[in-house]
Amino acid sequence: MSRTINISYGEHSSQFGVLRIPDSNKPSKIIVLIHGGFWQSKFDLEENNPIAKDLTSRGYATWNIEYRRVGEEGGGWKGTFNDVIDAINQLYQLKEAYNLDLTNVNIIGHSAGGHLALWVASRVNTLNTEQIFNKLIVPVKKVVSLAGVTDLNKMWEYHEGRGIKSLVAGLMGGPPKEFCERYKAASPKELTPLNIEHVLVHGELDRHVPVELSKDYYLEAVKKGSNVKLLILPNVEHFKIIDPTSTAWESVISVVFDKD
Repeated sequence: MSRTINISYGEHSSQFGVLRIPDSNKPSKIIVLIHGGFWQSKFDLEENNPIAKDLTSRGYATWNIEYRRVGEEGGGWKGTFNDVIDAINQLYQLKEAYNLDLTNVNIIGHSAGGHLALWVASRVNTLNTEQIFNKLIVPVKKVVSLAGVTDLNKMWEYHEGRGIKSLVAGLMGGPPKEFCERYKAASPKELTPLNIEHVLVHGELDRHVPVELSKDYYLEAVKKGSNVKLLILPNVEHFKIIDPTSTAWESVISVVFDKD
């Protein structure tokens, strides 16, 4: 058996997370989950419920976070980013009450959530001297990006090239040429190298976020000395990667728990 608790970390209705705790007397290691949906308000954290349940059944606590998204007051630049930081920092407030082990916090993000997870990795050990974003105080050890948007500029170009209204521009407030500094501060590829261990997992058949984004990020990150791994899954599309009944999910589990 496990417990499931909805907990707010702010006053907005989207500033909350769902904490799942396994039945154990020992402090629970915890995995933060960040859902996708191209940062839009019509998609929410329920996407991650199946993998949250699976991870909790494996003995991990999960903190499935919601955040203000495009279409909500305060969503987009910079509210979405600060919400993710604040949600993770909330774990310090939950540590004692729910017997959480914060010495080895992992983050898993899917799609747009993969983008946010990698962005959080860039905040680890930062002095935050630019004062753009809230300070991360939880010691994150590892980040796993599942079909993540590793390059906001390339994702914007991908949408524009297909005549799709840019969902990236919705997050950032406009195109890269108008908000160059914002894109530099928020696009994972612009933030390499990352010292924290991070793993990119991407399906070759992904039609929502091209696999080339993860491949290109990996090559650039390795060149700059990042602590990064890449796992490409053949015959796997965008959502199969977060399906606990799939062999793709077993591949994800292998990289999440490779040192446990």
